[in-house]
Amino acid sequence: MKTIGILGGMGPLATADLLKKIITLTDANGDNEHIPVIVDNNTQIPDRTEYIINSGKDPTDYLIRSALRLEMMGADVIVMPCNTAHYFYDEIIKYIKIPFINMIEETAKETKKLYPKVKKVALLATEGTNKSKIYDKVFSRYDLEIIKPDDCEQKYVTELIYSIKAGKYNIELKNFKNVLYKFKNNNIDVFILGCTELPVAFEMFKIDEICIDPTKILACSAIKYVGKKVKEKI
Repeated sequence: MKTIGILGGMGPLATADLLKKIITLTDANGDNEHIPVIVDNNTQIPDRTEYIINSGKDPTDYLIRSALRLEMMGADVIVMPCNTAHYFYDEIIKYIKIPFINMIEETAKETKKLYPKVKKVALLATEGTNKSKIYDKVFSRYDLEIIKPDDCEQKYVTELIYSIKAGKYNIELKNFKNVLYKFKNNNIDVFILGCTELPVAFEMFKIDEICIDPTKILACSAIKYVGKKVKEKI
């Protein structure tokens, strides 16, 4: 059976969320039918948003080394549960010989499949993801327009993301939920959870909206790539 390699650590909880989703979504009747997974939980990768926004420490070499480690350890395919880190995707793939599933591309395909009549979707993500326009570039090829929070609203999205990273779960969600309500009042009610901490947060705080979960989409894509079936219901 082929092996999945997870380029993780950005952050650790999001990495664990992807691993859990790969396990729970795989159609398997016992241990030996599950997919072998190698995880590089590289928590020393510099903050991607800090680099993109404020010219902080460059994470590129760290990401490349993690990808190479996974390849040398026997991974047949790489997945990376960090949206912002896909800004560096094209550079990473220059150094590896195995496939690297692009989470942004897979999310665009699935969004178009699930909501063929939708033309605009709201992106909830880090400032780095927003500024890099990695979602805009990919989604435009699928005739989907990305709508983002304004600067004032973005700080509430950022606050939630970094609270989850810091393990702070006593969070006041009123301002964040107001961001969601504003989108809905403007007839945009499909939300892309474009940071891998957000699916964790939405589940934790039982935020009930029409959401696209790129982590789940990535898990399904990886399962299918290695030749296993995705459970129809969980």
